[in-house]
Amino acid sequence: METQKAPKGHFALLYFASAASVTKKQAEFFAAPSSVATLFKTLEAKYPGIHGKVLASCALTVNLDYIDMEDSDKVVIREFDEVAIIPPVSSG
Repeated sequence: METQKAPKGHFALLYFASAASVTKKQAEFFAAPSSVATLFKTLEAKYPGIHGKVLASCALTVNLDYIDMEDSDKVVIREFDEVAIIPPVSSG
């Protein structure tokens, strides 16, 4: 999936698998800077139930680097960053 570059003052958020199903989008832009906690609160307000369905168990990347969710309160998402929400993948 190729995304457009985020406009000035924003970052791109990419949705995969169940995150895309909940949001009905593959990507959107949010104002930067932002903490992960603020982003998750914004997403829950915009998409009620996304925390329990996706965010509570997802992986998160910023510019293709996985972040440690234990330290997510220290992560600042900056202008033009590319963030991806990657839900757990099940196999069977």
